[in-house]
Amino acid sequence: MYESLRRYSGDAFHMYILAFDGTAYDCLIALNLPLITVISMADFETDALKQLKKHRAQNEYCWTCTPSLIRYCLDQYNLDCCTYVDADIYFFSDPSVLIQEMKSEASALITEHRYTLQYDQTETSGIYCVQFMTFNQTHESKQILHQWEKQCHEWCFARCEDGKFGDQKYLDTWPEQFENVHVLQNMGGGRCAMECTTIQG
Repeated sequence: MYESLRRYSGDAFHMYILAFDGTAYDCLIALNLPLITVISMADFETDALKQLKKHRAQNEYCWTCTPSLIRYCLDQYNLDCCTYVDADIYFFSDPSVLIQEMKSEASALITEHRYTLQYDQTETSGIYCVQFMTFNQTHESKQILHQWEKQCHEWCFARCEDGKFGDQKYLDTWPEQFENVHVLQNMGGGRCAMECTTIQG
């Protein structure tokens, strides 16, 4: 993902990577890659997250951390905007065109799964995919992240239950609940999958 982003975006980004254990942190630091800031769990993890970690599987804990990571980057690094992308995404062109679609007054950009009818999993996985989403530094975006973070703390598991699934189904209501949430229209922002990187740019 990093190499594809360098190929198509040059140095027009800065990537913040949350290392979920000491081995990952040491490896990323040793690579000494340009345009990357590695975040340690010691700096990121709150007491509340540490408690949740005891009762969640590894993938569930990664999902639980997603809204906290985005909020952390916006606050800690004073970013104008932050785009969360899953670590196994590969870019085939400059993704800035996706972010530029988001109007300057928008608070958040979210991406639909766009399942084909044959493989539709909307009922279980939700309308939107937590694989590529952007948050501007606005009061509303902080409201969205606060709500999402609270929901993920209360329930974030790898099973379908009461209309929930992981961190993902919570996004279904955002376009109706909040005034300035933009749903990505560019078909180049299709579905990929999994955890845990943020980009400023």
